[in-house]
Amino acid sequence: MSVSTSAACSTVWSEEYFMCSRYYFDSDTMRDILDIVEETDAKLRGLQGNGDVFPTDDAAVIIKGAGGMKLSRIKWGYPGINGSGVIINARAESVLDKKMFQGGIRRRRAVIPAGHFYEWSRSKEKNTFRRRDRDTVCMAGFYDLTDAGERFVIITTQANASMIKVHDRMPLILEKGQIREWLSDDRQMEHLLRQTPVLLDRETAYEQQTLFDLT
Repeated sequence: MSVSTSAACSTVWSEEYFMCSRYYFDSDTMRDILDIVEETDAKLRGLQGNGDVFPTDDAAVIIKGAGGMKLSRIKWGYPGINGSGVIINARAESVLDKKMFQGGIRRRRAVIPAGHFYEWSRSKEKNTFRRRDRDTVCMAGFYDLTDAGERFVIITTQANASMIKVHDRMPLILEKGQIREWLSDDRQMEHLLRQTPVLLDRETAYEQQTLFDLT
């Protein structure tokens, strides 16, 4: 069953107002993830895997496959209301209660790998967040079959001490050892939704915000 996009939900227009609206994925991230998955999807062929990933882009996503963890290719963002914009995030605190997210969070969980992600302050400073151990950032999410095809969203949670000066939300970050549990264990999933993410390193630079067309 596909997800209807007629239910009320926020749409995305600008990176300034929404959490984690751009992240970075490169060949190093790909190699790191290929070491832990059991399957790769033929749909990965032709995927541009060396640069920033924006909403509506196709991206490499870890899902549950027939033979274990599978690296697949899915587009980022549920279609918005009446086809306007996209929905890129879901809140960890309420995702289990949202009707439009039920199919995804209950049956089609995913992990979105990134080398790092970005967040902008209100003074337009671009902040780059990465793990202190320089490992891949594994962001929890889920996907579903929408009216526009398979789409994924990233789950956000309350910001930890390394993030709070920039934004009050951050991606729900998993450890590599938690990926399989997240994908396959319903009871553990509810526990992981409540965990506090690892502390991150932050680099800051000025970059003017731009609106990008998501219609």
